[in-house]
Amino acid sequence: MLLSCLQFAKLLAGRSVVSGPRVWPTSCVQASGRAYQVNRSLVPFRAFNVPRRGIATRVQLFAAAVRAMSAEAPKQIATPKAQKVKLALCQLAVSPDKDMNIQKAQKAIKEAAQAGAQLVILPEMWNCPYSNESFPKYAEDIEAGNSRSVSAMSNSAKEAGITLVAGSIPESSSGKLYNTCCIFDDQGKLLAKHRKVHLFDIDIPGKITFKESGTLTQGESFTVVDTPACRMGIGICYDLRFPELAMVYAQRGVQLIVYPGAFNMTTGPAHWELLQKARAVDNQMFIATCSPARDAGAGYTAWGHSMIIDPFAAIIAQAEEKATIVHAELDFAQVDERRQNMPLFKQKRFDLYGLVDKTLQ
Repeated sequence: MLLSCLQFAKLLAGRSVVSGPRVWPTSCVQASGRAYQVNRSLVPFRAFNVPRRGIATRVQLFAAAVRAMSAEAPKQIATPKAQKVKLALCQLAVSPDKDMNIQKAQKAIKEAAQAGAQLVILPEMWNCPYSNESFPKYAEDIEAGNSRSVSAMSNSAKEAGITLVAGSIPESSSGKLYNTCCIFDDQGKLLAKHRKVHLFDIDIPGKITFKESGTLTQGESFTVVDTPACRMGIGICYDLRFPELAMVYAQRGVQLIVYPGAFNMTTGPAHWELLQKARAVDNQMFIATCSPARDAGAGYTAWGHSMIIDPFAAIIAQAEEKATIVHAELDFAQVDERRQNMPLFKQKRFDLYGLVDKTLQ
C-alpha cells in the first residue's frame, strides 16, 4: 500500500519515485535527480509535517512525496501582446487644501491626455500632506462609495479616456487606515486597489525619523492588473526597497511596475534612482515612479525626480524637483526582447534557491 501511494504521487508529479533503502523516517523520496530526505539533514521537518520519531503514516509520506516533487522551477506567465503606450507622470505640488489638490490632479490628467498620454500616473499621497497627523484627517472610505478623491479620479479617467494609476491617498476601512492606490480604466471603472505592503518605518539619526505604522496598517496582498495600456504591478514608495515583490510581479507576467512614491531628501539622492534601476534590470521590465513635487517648507520634503526606467536600466524620462508633467513612449516589445536575449528567469537555480508567492497558497 505504501508503494502504491508513492506510485500515485509519481503520476501526479510526472517524476520518478524510488523508495529509500531503510525505514521511512530516514529514507528519501527522489525526484528529478534530487533527494528530499524526511529528516533535518536535507529538508526541515516542518516542510513535510512528518513526525521526528516513529514511522510516518502513508498519508504523511504521500504528502511529503508530492511536495518534494513539486519543488520545480516556477512558471513565468507570458506577458500580454506587446504594444506601444504613451505614459505621463504628473509630479504634483501638494498643499493642505484637499479641494485644491483634487483640482490640480484633474487639471494635470486633462493636460496629459491632451498631449497624447494613454496611461497617466499620480504621486503618493497627492491629496494631503505626507504626515501621520494628516492621514486620519484626510482619509476617505473608498469601499463605502463616498470618497471625493476616488470619484473625481474616476470621472477624470473617463472624461480623458485614459488608464489612470491614481497615486495614493489615505484610506479608512473598518477602523483602520491604509496607504492606498486606485487604478481606473478609460471608462472610469475601478480596476484594482493596492494597499501599501511595506510600511515606511525608519530612523536615521540626525537625518530623518518616520513611522508610518504609527497610523497606517500594512496591506496583505499583491496587485497585478490587466489594463488597456499593459499588465502592471503596483507598489507604493517603500515597497520599492523589497526585490521579492518585483520578482513575484515578473513571475506573473507584469510588463510595468508603477511605484507612486515620496522619497525624502536623505533617501532620495542615495537610493531613488538606484532602486528603480535595480528592479528594472533584475526583472527585465519597465519601472515608473511618480513623486510629489518638492516643497522645502513642508514638514516632509519630497525628493521629486519622478522617472521611467526601461528593462535595460536606462532612464527614458525624468522630472526635476518642481511640479511638472513628464511624457514618454514605452515599447513593451522591449520586455520580451530583453528576456529572450538574456533569459535570466530560465537560468535561475531553483534547485538551490526559490521564490514562494504565499498569496497564491
